[in-house]
Amino acid sequence: MVKYRRARRPTDEMPFLDHLEELRWRLLWSLLALAVCAIIGFVVVMKLDVLGLLIDPIRPFLEGEKPKFLSPTDPFFLTLKLGLVLGIILASPIVIYQTWAFISPALLVHEKRSIVPALYLGVLLFAAGAALAYFVALPVALRFLLSFQVESLEQNIVVGPYLGFVVRLLLGFGVVFELPVVVLVLSMLGLVKASTLAAKRRYALVIITIVAAVMTPGDVVVLTVFMMVPLLLLYELSIGLARLVERRRARRELADLGGAPVGAA
Repeated sequence: MVKYRRARRPTDEMPFLDHLEELRWRLLWSLLALAVCAIIGFVVVMKLDVLGLLIDPIRPFLEGEKPKFLSPTDPFFLTLKLGLVLGIILASPIVIYQTWAFISPALLVHEKRSIVPALYLGVLLFAAGAALAYFVALPVALRFLLSFQVESLEQNIVVGPYLGFVVRLLLGFGVVFELPVVVLVLSMLGLVKASTLAAKRRYALVIITIVAAVMTPGDVVVLTVFMMVPLLLLYELSIGLARLVERRRARRELADLGGAPVGAA
């Protein structure tokens, strides 16, 4: 009996210090990935003219001129910042994997099977949000903003503030498009219910309006509306995904009970 108990000791549970050691290594690998990808990002920005790609949306308004810079160090530091941003994006799959490898042992099998597709969905949604910002929201915003006071003012686009505007817009749209993934993961963990999300639509509208106003650069109403509309659609998609998760969970519980009603003894 003693031997049986010793054999059943939970060897799959790591001691606290082992958890800290594993967390330390996960963080070190993530930081190393960020450093390497930042170097790769810097090289990519230099070789593939990423700066030119970001300037393309405003070229029709420059009348053949180029954006200006104010300091001799501006071109170098702009390239460095773009390389860092690109490096973070390139390293994000590795960081997500390290995070997943750390928390996945604590999840059940069906939770792992559900969350992995959610991570792929998150990548697609981020790309869709950034693409919407680049191809639709950014040209409309530039056309709207540069139409004011053209009789009294002459434009002199400075590359630093312009790139800050563009990068914040692309990242803002990409991040807010992750809403369905966040709701999906919370639903899998049983922390959010579809009925609650549906009942709180009015509050969600207010929160979405505030988030859109904060995430969009400047006081541009057009950009705020551009972000609000997909956010509302994504919120409805989140409700649908939460209902799908709840139905799958109910079917799984019925299967575990051998087809008997959930409330049966």
